[in-house]
Amino acid sequence: MKKPIKILGVLILTLSVSVFVLSIGFQISGIYINTTPSLPVGFYKAVDEPILSGAYVAFCPPKNEVFDMAMDRFYINQGNCPGGYGLLLKRVFAQSGDTVSIDQAGIFVNGEHLPNSAQLTADAEGHALPQYRLQAVLDDSEYLLLSDLNPQSFDARYFGLIARSQIKQVVCPVFTWSH
Repeated sequence: MKKPIKILGVLILTLSVSVFVLSIGFQISGIYINTTPSLPVGFYKAVDEPILSGAYVAFCPPKNEVFDMAMDRFYINQGNCPGGYGLLLKRVFAQSGDTVSIDQAGIFVNGEHLPNSAQLTADAEGHALPQYRLQAVLDDSEYLLLSDLNPQSFDARYFGLIARSQIKQVVCPVFTWSH
């Protein structure tokens, strides 16, 4: 019986090393893997394009209490961003010159209500969620990033605007599939 256990151990070690090497290769080549329901699940590649409304972007969250809470509750992963946060992928819904309103009813951009943007008061575990409020015209360095696919996404409705300096790259879907 010891032989099958050794073989299983070798297979698990081989698989772990392979996944680790593959993830490093993806990072070097600018490929991101999205496994969250905030965007279509799949592979995204960094591209040299401007940050425009509708684009997907990879960003490092700012170091603050809201993102500390998000990491403690496993809404976001650990990673190489300041604060130990992982890089996030979201879609741009507003940029310079857009009027944005955020309240419990949802997010409005230039007077238009965005789908699936209403704030929840608690997560699936019953923990209270931040109730972010905003009424502003965005300047050149501000972006509204969120998911229009997932009404439970941890996004701008809870953390607000993201500065241009935190956006690392525009990313485009390479291969995605439905949840």
